[in-house]
Order: sequence, then C-alpha cells, then structure tokens
Amino acid sequence: MASNGPVVPSSPGAPVLSSVAAGANSPVVAPALTGAAAQRFRRTRRSELMIWWREIDRVLLGLVMLLVVVGTIAVAAASPASAHRLSTHQKTLGDLHFLWLHLRWLAVGLMAMFAASLLPKETARRAAILLAAVMVVGLMLVPVIGTEVKGARRWILGIQPSEFLKPGFAIAVAWILSWKVRDAQMPVIRLSMLLMALVGGLLMAQPDFGSTVLFCGVWFVLVLLSGLPLARIGLSALGGVLIVVAAYFLYPNATHRIDNFLSGGAEFDQVDLAMRTLVAGGWSGTGLWLGARKNALPEAHTDYIFSVIGEEFGLVSCAIVVILYCAIVLRVLLRLVDEEDLFTVLAATGLTAQLAGQAFINIMVNLQLFPSKGMTLPLISYGGSSTIALLLGVGFLLAITRRNPYLTRETFHLGELTRK
Repeated sequence: MASNGPVVPSSPGAPVLSSVAAGANSPVVAPALTGAAAQRFRRTRRSELMIWWREIDRVLLGLVMLLVVVGTIAVAAASPASAHRLSTHQKTLGDLHFLWLHLRWLAVGLMAMFAASLLPKETARRAAILLAAVMVVGLMLVPVIGTEVKGARRWILGIQPSEFLKPGFAIAVAWILSWKVRDAQMPVIRLSMLLMALVGGLLMAQPDFGSTVLFCGVWFVLVLLSGLPLARIGLSALGGVLIVVAAYFLYPNATHRIDNFLSGGAEFDQVDLAMRTLVAGGWSGTGLWLGARKNALPEAHTDYIFSVIGEEFGLVSCAIVVILYCAIVLRVLLRLVDEEDLFTVLAATGLTAQLAGQAFINIMVNLQLFPSKGMTLPLISYGGSSTIALLLGVGFLLAITRRNPYLTRETFHLGELTRK
C-alpha cells in the first residue's frame, strides 16, 4: 500500500521514487545537488574558469596588474601631501587617507574588470552599448541635477558619467563603423560623427574640454582605421583645429587654460611646479615619503601623481611607467594582427586608444608640454569613478580579445584530413 507522504532517499545520491511508484497522492520531490551531481556542477564552474583563463590575453592582464601595483605604491607616496593640503581645523585627514580610499575603489574596479572579462564577446558588446546609452542620458541630466565642484558640473550622486562613457563610447563607435561589413553603402562615418557631436556638446556644457579632446581623438582613430579617405582625413584635421579655435573664443574654461599655458598664470604655475617636482629626485629619486616638493603640489594624488613618482622614485621609474603603457598598446596590436572581425579590431583599438591617449595627455601636462587638463593617469592615479571605469574598460578589452588558442591548430588538422 502506497504512503501518502513524500519519499525521501535514505542516503545522498539515492534515487527518488516517481509519482507512479509512490502513489498518485505522493508529491514529486526534486533531488538536491549532492554527490555526483554536485561534483559535476562544481566541475562545470571550474571548467568555465579554465576556459576563461585559457582564452584571455594573460600577458595583457599581467601588464595591467603591474600598472595597478605601481599605482597603489604611487598613491601611498602622494597621499600624505594631499591629506595635509586638504585637512582643515574641523577635520584632519590621516597621512594614508587617500591610500585606504584608493584600495576600496580598486577592489570594486577589479571585481568589475573580472566580471566584464568573463562575458562572451557579443554580451560584452551589448553591455557596453547599454552603458554608453545610460551615460549619455546621465550627461544630459548633469546640467540639471549635477553637483558643481571647482566651477565644473560633472557629477551625479557621486558618479561622473563621462568616465563611464569612455569604454562604452569606444565600443559603440566601433559597432556603428562595423556595419559597413553588412552594407558598404551605409553612412557609418556620418552616423558616428553624429554620436561624437552629441557627446562633445554635452561635455562642453559642463564644461570639460579635456575629455572632449580625448573623445574626439578616440573617434578619429577609429574612423581612420575603418578606411577614411585621405581627403576626409584632411577635412577632419581641419575641423579639429576649427573646434579648438571655437572653444578658445566661446568657452572661458578653454580660453583660460590655453592663455595660462602660453603666457603664464595660475594654471601654468601648477604645471611648472609639477615639472620641477618631477625632476627634483634625479634619476633614482629621494625615496618613499622623503620628497619635499610634492607637499606644495596641488592634486598630487590625481592629476600630478606622475611628478610624485619622479621625485620619490626617480626618472628611471617614470620611464618604466611609460614603457608599461607602450607595452600594453603593442600587446593589443600584436593580438589583433590575425584578427578578421572588423568590430573586434575597432573596439579593441578604441579602448586601447582611450587608455593610451589619457596617459599621454596626463604625462605631457606633467612634462610642461600640454595645458592643464584635470585628467588622471590611467590605472595609477587615485580616483573613484575613473578607477572603476578604467578597469571596467580593461575588462571589456579582455573579453573582446578572448581567443581560443587551439582554434588555428584544429583548423589545420581538419585541412590535413580533408587533403588525405
């Protein structure tokens, strides 16, 4: 006679009786993931991580992590100077205040990088385009509900939309330009130009002239790589010059920065101080926390952290940092040599151009070769939104450049079998 209660296996892995065997009134109990089933599930998760580790560019990941380590040490060196400058009678900041904050933001950024790098290429593309759309809406809201800091309105609820737009913008432009593979007559360059005009207009409304220059540079690299005719290259270059001239006459922020750089002034004095701090340590540096000039340096932990590296760790360390950035660019280019998918080539190039372009601008400012831009040194400077957004962009780059290392070898074997 059948029992009216559920039938529970007496031991893990024992079979559960069906409703036919247990009786019509007996409920069906789903077996728990125990024994062999649980082991297979764990093996599946482990195999996914093994596949991820096999397919990502581990050399690129190592270079990025090396820059992150260098950045952590640099923030530790710059933190006391910035903490003393920003302390007040009401609140005194500890010497390592910005280091502890940096480690928190860094932990969030590394988790975002890891999560993004796990995504398949198509999923990463969709996520980045969605991110770009959300951040464009955020830029539209900045003039209305944004928070103003030092004369610029760029933040919403502590988040800087322009920072998170950077990786999404590069991938979105690459996606638009890759449409020409399906339809050669589609005006992809004009469509990408409309997106660039929208983003540039929203950035200049903040105003954020430095980020506008960076976005324009990334866009120009992508349209140039996609096959822009030589005549249009000249017109684009001329258009860039006209935009800078218009910004000089129409936007006081750009006017002041350019005038101060050319003729000297408050902003130029900061750049001059950064240059003097950079060379103060000579080739080998003064040693950690032994630099004196950094104490008078504004934004030592963000905009001018490259000068802090020069003073405390020497010009040789600065050269190593530059070499690491160049190595990242070269590694991505080598990864793309045999790539046939246009979107992958454009997206990876755009993300790399954004990272390298921002580093180039920051270093040029510290070398007194560029007007002050208020732009951080990627993966090294202290930052909240910038640190998380940059590491998220690296995660997208790792996801887009994932490749099965055995794919070519398998194709070769199939060809050999066909010939036989």
